[in-house]
Amino acid sequence: MSGKQLFLETRPQFLVLAVVLVLHGTALAAWQGSTDWWLAALAAIGLVLLQASVNVLNDWHDWSKTGIDKHTPRTPFSGGSGLLPAGAITVKSTLMLGIGTLLAGSAIGVYLASVAGWELLAIGIIGAVSIVAYTPVFNRIGIGEFMAGFALGTLPVAGTYFLLTGSMDAVAWISGIPAGLLTYNLLLLNEFPDAEADAAGGRKHMVILLGKPKAARLYTAVEIAAYVSIVAGVASGILTPWALLGLLSAIFGAKAIAGALADHSDTAKLIPSLGANIVAVLSTNVLLAIGYTIAAVV
Repeated sequence: MSGKQLFLETRPQFLVLAVVLVLHGTALAAWQGSTDWWLAALAAIGLVLLQASVNVLNDWHDWSKTGIDKHTPRTPFSGGSGLLPAGAITVKSTLMLGIGTLLAGSAIGVYLASVAGWELLAIGIIGAVSIVAYTPVFNRIGIGEFMAGFALGTLPVAGTYFLLTGSMDAVAWISGIPAGLLTYNLLLLNEFPDAEADAAGGRKHMVILLGKPKAARLYTAVEIAAYVSIVAGVASGILTPWALLGLLSAIFGAKAIAGALADHSDTAKLIPSLGANIVAVLSTNVLLAIGYTIAAVV
């Protein structure tokens, strides 16, 4: 077992989400006149470590506790890292990696809270609880997607904004809505290929509870709501009109919706939609950040 395998176990290709969420919050704060690139960089590192912990602990639990990953069909976008089923990494090292990244990310969070205030500590505690409880608790009672959307979508945007501005303005929460909804959908669509194995392992996420056709319609509604929330934020005067740049990513959201509705029960055909789903999440946050940056300098 090498350092490279430990790194790959964190699923680094998905950790970009943590970076773009912090970028989103940082640009939002810059539009409001507050910048501190050192604190923003620390926030990005801490969130990357916490997201890595979620990924690793999920793999550990699905292999060693429920055995879900023994039956999950892997795709480039779902089904875990595949390193535990392949024997490329041990159960013990996976658990230690998950705990280590959780502690390291939490330590950065505590430091940032000491700088910014107790409100950031409260956000960090919610995030830490979501990480620890996501797989064994939330994903077994039907709220896993919601908690992921909130803790790895809305809260990082609002938390970064608070870190840099010292305030919890409505603008942070409104801008965090599309981030949260799209992260919710990131988890939701990735659950379609895993639904049968997850059900056998005792999970009760929305694809299992609703069935794939209804879950595909839920995905569609949430995806549309994410883009509508941007328009509503601008129309209300809370967000800058430059935030409408975020709508450019809707082309990827539309592709993901079409695939979810047509191919929800065919994993092979669904794979391009899984990819489009990820691009929609990342590009929306980046485009919003670009919009806020433009608004800050014009």
